[in-house]
Amino acid sequence: MKRRLWTREELILALNLYLKLPFGKLHSKTPEIIHLANLIGRTPSAVAMRLNNFASVDPYHQKRGVVGLSGGRKQVEPIWNEFIHDKEELLFESEMILAKMEQQSLDSKFEQFLSDLPKLEGKTKLQVVKARVNQRVFRQIVLANYAGKCAISDLDIPDMLVASHIIPWAKNKAERLNPENGICLSALYDRAFDQGYIGLNEQYQLVFSKALKKHHSKAYYKRYFAPYEHVRIRLPQKYQPRQAFLNFHLTHIFKG
Repeated sequence: MKRRLWTREELILALNLYLKLPFGKLHSKTPEIIHLANLIGRTPSAVAMRLNNFASVDPYHQKRGVVGLSGGRKQVEPIWNEFIHDKEELLFESEMILAKMEQQSLDSKFEQFLSDLPKLEGKTKLQVVKARVNQRVFRQIVLANYAGKCAISDLDIPDMLVASHIIPWAKNKAERLNPENGICLSALYDRAFDQGYIGLNEQYQLVFSKALKKHHSKAYYKRYFAPYEHVRIRLPQKYQPRQAFLNFHLTHIFKG
């Protein structure tokens, strides 16, 4: 029996799932892998193998000396390179394909995030839909990268977690969907980081701004901030915050 080759759409869906799963879950018993296998008519083992092929071309794992499964490298490498050079386009395309496979429209699948767009049309609507869908996918990737826990407090209630951008979304289009530009934080620390009240140094330790420290006598400071000053955040499973991004935050956003 002739083996069925993987299509480009199937490989894009595999990459989408690879980015959303911790490395330790790239096996055939993971529910998300089983779900994708059912959608594309392949076995969970075959899907898990493709995800491990992506691990073999992921620079993060290469730096760690983890080789993954290199046998399918020639098939997955072009898709990986396409993602690296245009994350926005490929992530959005992957979500459109996934919604179609699940027999949904993007509007219905992401209704919670798109319900206020009925008056927009054409290219304008497409741009807004793409941005919001990609922001949602970025959140999934970052939360998975931090095992669903705030990097500061270990809070693990998904509804209270935010995928914080180190370099703000509007400041660098090329890196806005880079997992190394995201940190999983609870809403409180996300806001403090976003507004420059806290930052991270080269050792991934929390540093506090003068603007925050002037509140040192307040009860909320003693409870929610003082215990974490100079404490190293809990680092993610795969993509650690890039030092260049942290330096940008300290230089341009941190309140000194």
